[in-house]
Amino acid sequence: MRTSTLLTLVAFLSCGVAAMTPAFGADQESCHFLPMADSAAGLRHAQSVAVLYSENTVNTQQYLESYHAVAVNGAKNPQMNPQIAKAFVDSSDPQRALNGLMASLQKQFASVTVYDNLDAAVQAHPDVVVMLDTFSRLVSKRNDQVEARFVAKFYDANLQYIGQAEGSRAKQMPSVWVHGKAAPQIAAQINEQTELQVNALKQFDASLKALVMTGNVDHVASN
Repeated sequence: MRTSTLLTLVAFLSCGVAAMTPAFGADQESCHFLPMADSAAGLRHAQSVAVLYSENTVNTQQYLESYHAVAVNGAKNPQMNPQIAKAFVDSSDPQRALNGLMASLQKQFASVTVYDNLDAAVQAHPDVVVMLDTFSRLVSKRNDQVEARFVAKFYDANLQYIGQAEGSRAKQMPSVWVHGKAAPQIAAQINEQTELQVNALKQFDASLKALVMTGNVDHVASN
């Protein structure tokens, strides 16, 4: 790779993306449910679902939007290789995860609606309330550990815990700013972030399908 392109990439990773760190806490949720016994209810296709975003999800979205904005601005630099720039922009799409998670929920339930807070969700009288918790970490000059983690915790109308669906992937990325690497090789490495996110979403989709299938089987057996 040309020295000028390498320096541009280093500047991109140092001045913008490297300064970002996704906030994460294992128990951070925008709505804290009171501890209750597990619900005897199951998940079924005919149910209405109210979706709430955890603090992790809100923080992760802010992180991805900031990362993506830096990537888009970096792509405007004429010294940045187009393949590398496109890889950064595509892999940091801040809507990919939420769109994928919502698509999975919409495939399994009759209606899915996102609410700003628990009170609004409860007042809508859904059959099920789900807390959507997400966490993503992308490559930067200070970070080579790429992660995507998605968890949906389901509660019945009385906010008793039903179960959860999840999908996660993590990978340590090799350095992308080493002298001698060709631009297509660097772009391919960065695009692995997209593949990792997609695979975590596929795992979540399969987990959710299995969870709903179990609920449907239990419902039929009880009738």
